[in-house]
Amino acid sequence: MASKRTRAGDSAYALYNIHYEDGTRSSNRKVPLTEIDKLKEDASAREILEAQDRRIAALSGRPPRAIKSVDRVS
Repeated sequence: MASKRTRAGDSAYALYNIHYEDGTRSSNRKVPLTEIDKLKEDASAREILEAQDRRIAALSGRPPRAIKSVDRVS
């Protein structure tokens, strides 16, 4: 059975690079397109990424890192 190929614009996720205040970076973090507010795209994506970071920090037992900036990957 052949697999379905997706085109570049058909992704269900937007990818973001996160720059933290401590100088580290996290690349290609996924944010579901259905959860992003189109009017304030970067702000809503940042909120989602912060929530993901809080969950990761809670599971790892470490404090969450402070986000300096968020850039969408094109």
